[in-house]
Amino acid sequence: MGFSQIGVADVDLGSAEAGFAAWLEAGFAGEMGYMAAHGLKRMRPAELVPGTVRVITARMDYLPGPGPADGGATAGSAHEPAWRAIEWRRLTQPQQATVSLYARGRDYHKVLRQRLARLAESLQARIGPFGHRAFTDSAPVAEVELAQRSGLGWRGNHTLLLHREGGSLFFLGELFVDLPLPVTPTVSHHCGQCSACIEACPTQAIVAPYRLDARRCISYLTIEHAGPIAPELRPLMGNRIYGCDDCQLACPWNKYAQLSAVPDFQPRPGLQDPELLALWAWTEPEFLQRTEGSAIRRIGYTRWRRNLAVALGNGLRVNTEEPSVAGELHPSVQSAAAWKVEAREALRAARPAACALVREHIDWALAQR
Repeated sequence: MGFSQIGVADVDLGSAEAGFAAWLEAGFAGEMGYMAAHGLKRMRPAELVPGTVRVITARMDYLPGPGPADGGATAGSAHEPAWRAIEWRRLTQPQQATVSLYARGRDYHKVLRQRLARLAESLQARIGPFGHRAFTDSAPVAEVELAQRSGLGWRGNHTLLLHREGGSLFFLGELFVDLPLPVTPTVSHHCGQCSACIEACPTQAIVAPYRLDARRCISYLTIEHAGPIAPELRPLMGNRIYGCDDCQLACPWNKYAQLSAVPDFQPRPGLQDPELLALWAWTEPEFLQRTEGSAIRRIGYTRWRRNLAVALGNGLRVNTEEPSVAGELHPSVQSAAAWKVEAREALRAARPAACALVREHIDWALAQR
């Protein structure tokens, strides 16, 4: 069914409640009111779905295999570090856009829900009817906590789940069941003294091991946050327009990240190596058409344009002054200079019809030197 690992957790998460409450109290959830809306029900599976006595947890790898130009590795092959070099390089190319790896293919909510439903049907075919309900980042469920307790891995310093043979590039899904299944054993932590993810975070959102201030996280800013992005954070976003993978790119354990065997997670056209100006040219109908069935659609056209305006502004900030050759600009610099002219023209042309939120970010972008 495409799952890489299955575990079983108990429903008693009482020891995690204090930490979750302290995170909320610190305001680290930002505008994600849904994190607090259900109180501690997130840590009490039997309250969310009465009758639940165990949670079957599932991991599904999402790292897409590279295309022929990148070496032609086959999906499912392991220990392929080249993808990280490709992603780091993209972050240094101001004319390109960076979309988080997980969002380049089909919406994972749809994929995992369908597969979890099939898993439940398979179990029922073997043991008969039983009570169950599937979740994938779609309800107040402490997914990482449950996955950690079921032995799918350990919580890394960046708060994501880590696996010794799979890194962190995977989705999590759950089946709440009324079956008293035997729980699977937990695994030990292996982050040690490593602080690579903390040091790599562009906005210093990981304020301490296992503690993330979402208000500074680029994934939160580009996806969850609906209003203006704080001006002091905009330059730190670079060309990241949807999500951020930096903490995962820096994590040593992701040299073991597994390539996905699920075709749905292969990048769709336009998101493999997207260019900022090409994405900026999308009309709203084109955005809706191109993001149909994608996790990106949930942010809507306005946030999409807001994020692109910030990235374009950061591209305009990049210094293009390099040594000249015989009094002429180096070809790459000349190309960069031409791109800046085109980017400014595109921003100015879009300003009159833009809403107030997007217009604010266009004005910021145009002010960058």
